Amino acid sequence: MLLKPGTRLRSAVCDAEVVVVKGSGEHELTCGGAALVAVDADDARGEIDPAQADGTLLGKRYTDEGATVEILCTKAGAGSLALDGQPLALKSAKPLPASD
Repeated sequence: MLLKPGTRLRSAVCDAEVVVVKGSGEHELTCGGAALVAVDADDARGEIDPAQADGTLLGKRYTDEGATVEILCTKAGAGSLALDGQPLALKSAKPLPASD
């Protein structure tokens, strides 16, 4: 699947919806073990892989190990995100500078 910033996708096995925030190129992006599809694709549902059912959280950003791709969750779901077979990690917030 060709990823580019602004691409809206949804899971084929749960309610999760995401937007690509950063990164581009040809990658396999999955949720719950199944490839993500376009938001406007038909509503055929598959079965979620129990090993990839850690869930996605609304409003949270997910990134790969090298921080080359960043995904924003716009609708929570039961499946967990993976890029090219590697699980995406929840991106932590940057600490604010201390005020004196």
